[in-house]
Amino acid sequence: MHIDVLTLFPEMISGVFNTSMLKKAQEKEKISYDLVNFRDYSANKHMKVDDYPYGGGAGMVLTPQPIFDAVESVISAKQTKPRVILMSPQGEPYHQKKAEELSKEDHLVFICGHYEGYDERIREHLVTDEISIGDYVLTGGELGAMVVIDSVVRLLPDVLGNEESAPEDSYSTGLLEHPHYTRPADFRGIKVPDVLLSGDHAKIAEWRRRESLKRTYERRQDLIEEQDLSEADKRLLEKK
Repeated sequence: MHIDVLTLFPEMISGVFNTSMLKKAQEKEKISYDLVNFRDYSANKHMKVDDYPYGGGAGMVLTPQPIFDAVESVISAKQTKPRVILMSPQGEPYHQKKAEELSKEDHLVFICGHYEGYDERIREHLVTDEISIGDYVLTGGELGAMVVIDSVVRLLPDVLGNEESAPEDSYSTGLLEHPHYTRPADFRGIKVPDVLLSGDHAKIAEWRRRESLKRTYERRQDLIEEQDLSEADKRLLEKK
């Protein structure tokens, strides 16, 4: 997968790509990336990328020319048809299924805006996806893009050390993940559930499923309502 990030502040993102799991993904040649400062594409003699909105109003709006030219340039360089993702509080709420969908792509382009907003022609004629990571407003799209990139790259084959990790994550099954325990079995008198020490894999699987259902029911009933629960799941939930 190749990832292009269009941003006025590439220094915000470079550290993320060169740390932890994203760095390992590069070392394994699972991803490559470029940080593109779209100010470099401005045709304005002062390198401006924003202007006052028609009709008046507060704030500045990103102009279409630099962003169109930057996106067209990265597409031409790779000769691909990428997903062009606009980070925006007006976008669709981001979720795990979207991460799984994007992880199947070969080329992703992220547009990170600043100021009051984007010229609407960017949305209408350039973008394939518009994503929001939550119902709040950030100073710019960089933090949101980093969240999406991290969630997508970790789903690529061989990126995580344990291939069973991603499918068991919270939201991957539509439920929150079950509790985890590790050594020691008794810490300050607080003990690990006996079933996890039993060696009985069937009982452990049942316990984990029950705890996952219980945790989701207690914290995110909206997720439970979206599930097509089996009769076995309903019986486990009744034991909560």
